[in-house]
Amino acid sequence: MALTGRAALLAALGSLPVGIWEPGWTGILAVNAPLALACACDYALAAPVRRLRLTRSGDTSVRLGDTADVTLTVANPSRRPLRARLRDAWPPSSWQPGTEQAASRHRVTIPPGERRRVTTRLRPTRRGDRRADRVTVRSYGPLGLVSRQGSHEVPWTVRVLPPFTSRKHLPSKLARLRELDGRTSVLTRGEGTEFDSLREYVPGDDTRSIDWRATARQSTVAVRTWRPERDRHILLVLDTGRTSAGRVGDAPRLDASMDAALLLAALASRAGDRVDLLAYDRRVRALVQGRTAGDVLPSLVNAMATLEPELVETDARGLTAMAVRTAPRRSLIVLLTALDAAPVEEGLLPVLTQLTQRHTVLLASVADPHVARMAKARGNTDAVYEAAAAAQAQVERHRIAEQLRRHGVTVVDALPDDLAPALSDAYLALKAAGRL
Repeated sequence: MALTGRAALLAALGSLPVGIWEPGWTGILAVNAPLALACACDYALAAPVRRLRLTRSGDTSVRLGDTADVTLTVANPSRRPLRARLRDAWPPSSWQPGTEQAASRHRVTIPPGERRRVTTRLRPTRRGDRRADRVTVRSYGPLGLVSRQGSHEVPWTVRVLPPFTSRKHLPSKLARLRELDGRTSVLTRGEGTEFDSLREYVPGDDTRSIDWRATARQSTVAVRTWRPERDRHILLVLDTGRTSAGRVGDAPRLDASMDAALLLAALASRAGDRVDLLAYDRRVRALVQGRTAGDVLPSLVNAMATLEPELVETDARGLTAMAVRTAPRRSLIVLLTALDAAPVEEGLLPVLTQLTQRHTVLLASVADPHVARMAKARGNTDAVYEAAAAAQAQVERHRIAEQLRRHGVTVVDALPDDLAPALSDAYLALKAAGRL
């Protein structure tokens, strides 16, 4: 039994001190008989907490930045009405800072034998699984002098998915894809390896695409149009090692890499290509294979939701071997990793030929916007030194990128907001060139 603030105020206003029970005390300090009697009656009339039945329903997943509603149903099987305050506890990252108090606490009044629902609105600030903690209920008597308190375990999990902010670029990339496929008035001439259709020659068309047999059967010159091949295999490889934990802007590099991978997966699946995912550092963290076009994006998002950077050096040899096993036939391997000198020169370059001799390799890396701002800084001595340091770092990245290109790797190095569209453009360029 716990005294409320109302009981303490009555005791302070009374002529005699109130009876106080405290853990560790062996007796009663003083007695205010009328108030003690009122407290005892109030306690007896408060609905019991342990007998309450609580169940959950509601959202089980939400994109980072959106809200999820989880409903708690409280049933009161006792013969006394429940007047209570309820705290639905979740991890701190389930809400924006400063909003937990208002979002997790509820007042309920439940008549005997009835039930009520309360809704807790979550707005998570991190990816991953958010699991509900205990539900604490404080039941008050009709006078509000004392309360009963207890907790219940009511399990529930909400998976916080990657936000996929780059999906705003998808319509423009699909329009470009339709151009490559010859489904719009802007036709790709002489590209790809699958014959699409014949059309009338217009000035500027590549003469090598003229179909002379078809021309001989009609009064106009006919040219062949081509479309990129479909049903190609694309393996997205996410490096989840130490370098992916570095923060660029407000998020780890891994988050920007995942966003770029999702846009490319959405585009490639619309293009008729098959997309798989491998997340690796020293062991496999996630593997998605054999999904249909309609199921690939939800599967990737769900697999990426719980990925976190591991503070270990990525095993480049193991990553390469796993990629080769996952893609046994010729594929486009998209490696999302860092362009840092040591991991590339000491780890990736020595084993890169295992990938390039069989596959087309595209490496995408997130550039640090802070370094880009430093490179433009001027005005005082400190700013000039920062600009010099940033320029040196950029030169080093360009050197590493050039080394990779000499090994036949297509390199995309872009700021976090630009990486996703730049990677999709590189994919479309490879498709248009018939290199997939």
